Amino acid sequence: MRTPHHQTHHAAQSDGPSGELVPPRRNPYEELASLADHPLDDFLTEDGTATRQDDTEEPWAPPNHRRGSRRRNRATGLTTVARCLVWVLTLACLATLADRWALLYAEHKASQQLKGKLHLAAAPEVHIGGFPFLTQLAAQRLDSVSVTVPDIPAHRVTLTQVTATADDIRLDGDGPTAVRGALVRQLHGQVLLSFADMNRELGASQVAFTAHGPGRVLARGTVRVGGRALSVRADTRIRRDGDRGIATSVDGIRLDIDDLATYRPGTGSTEGLHLTPASARRLTREAEKIKALLSVPAIVHRLGVPDSAVRAALHDEDELHRLTGAPRFLHELTRVNLLDVALAHPKFLKRLGLDLTLLTALTKLTRPDIADRFSFAVQLPAPPDGAVHLQRVTVDRDGIRADVSGTGLLLGH
Repeated sequence: MRTPHHQTHHAAQSDGPSGELVPPRRNPYEELASLADHPLDDFLTEDGTATRQDDTEEPWAPPNHRRGSRRRNRATGLTTVARCLVWVLTLACLATLADRWALLYAEHKASQQLKGKLHLAAAPEVHIGGFPFLTQLAAQRLDSVSVTVPDIPAHRVTLTQVTATADDIRLDGDGPTAVRGALVRQLHGQVLLSFADMNRELGASQVAFTAHGPGRVLARGTVRVGGRALSVRADTRIRRDGDRGIATSVDGIRLDIDDLATYRPGTGSTEGLHLTPASARRLTREAEKIKALLSVPAIVHRLGVPDSAVRAALHDEDELHRLTGAPRFLHELTRVNLLDVALAHPKFLKRLGLDLTLLTALTKLTRPDIADRFSFAVQLPAPPDGAVHLQRVTVDRDGIRADVSGTGLLLGH
C-alpha cells in the first residue's frame, strides 16, 4: 500500500506532457516534521530570550566616548569662532555708532553756538574731520573742522557763502557735552559774493553784474532819467580795503540815449553828452542838419575847422561833402560836448532828436548819484581774539571771491 508520501515522491519524478521533469510540490506536513528535529531549546536562553548564533560577532567592549567627543569639540570649535566674529562685528558696529553719534552731537552743538555768537539767520554747516572722533575728543585735539556759513549780511549786500577750514584745534572741556571752548591755531577759507545776490540787492532786477576781468565788474541795466528809460553801463573795480574789507570804485559810467548819444557824468574832455559814431555818420549824410551844425560858432570852434572851410562848405555841396566825409571830421564831431551848446541852441538839439527836458535832467544827475547805485563795501567782523585777514580778491563768472586766513582764534570763552 502506497502512502501519500510515496505518491508525492513519485509525482515529482514523473514527466510532464512534453517529457520534461516537473519540480516536486512541497508537502506542508514534511516541513512540520522537520521542525521536530530542531528543538526550540537551542534558540532560547535560560530566561526565555532568543540568542544570536553569529560566529563573527565581536566580543562586547565598553563604548569609546573620546572619538565622538573629538567630533563634537571640532564642531563646537567652528561655532565658537563664528560666534566670536559675530560679537566682534557687533561691538565694532556699536562703537562706530557711538562715535558717529558723539560726532553728530558735537557738530550740532558747534553749529548752534556759531549761530548765536555771529547772530546768523540760519545755522551754519559744521563738519568735523578725522576718525574716530572719540579718540580725538579724549586727546582734546581735533584734526580739522570745516564750517560753511550762508547769507551773512554785509551792509548793502549779503555774502552768499563763507567757507572756512580750521586745522589743529585744541579743545577745552571734559567731553562732548562739556566743551567750554576751542583754540584755532590756523584757519583758511573763502568768501563768495555772487552776482545773483548783487543783482537782486543792488540792481533791483534792473541792473545785471558780470565779470569784466580779473578784478573788475561790469554792470548793465536801465535807469529812468527825465521820465525816459536809458541804458546804463558802469565799470567797477574791486579792491581789498584793509585787512577785512572789500571796496569798489566806479571808473566808468555811461548812459545811452538809444543809439543817438551817450552821456558820461563829469567834466573831463571825454565826459558829457556826445554823439555816437553811428549817429555822427548819419548826420554828415543829411545836408540840412550838417549845415545847421556848422552855423553854430561854438560847435565849429570845438571842431577846429577853419572859418574859410566852413564858409566854402555852406555855399558848395562838394566842399560840404569833402569836409564832412573826412575821418578827422567825424572823429572831432563825436568829441563835441553837446551840453555846452544845449542852452544856447535848444532848437538845434531838438532837430537832432534830443529833448531839452532830458538834457536838463542829465545835468542834474551827478556822477556820485549814479556811482552810488553800483558801489558797495564788505567788512568781515573782527574776532574777539586772534586775527582774520582777507588775502587775494578775484572776480569770476559766479561773483567776487576773496581768500581768508586766520590765526590764534579763541572760540567759546
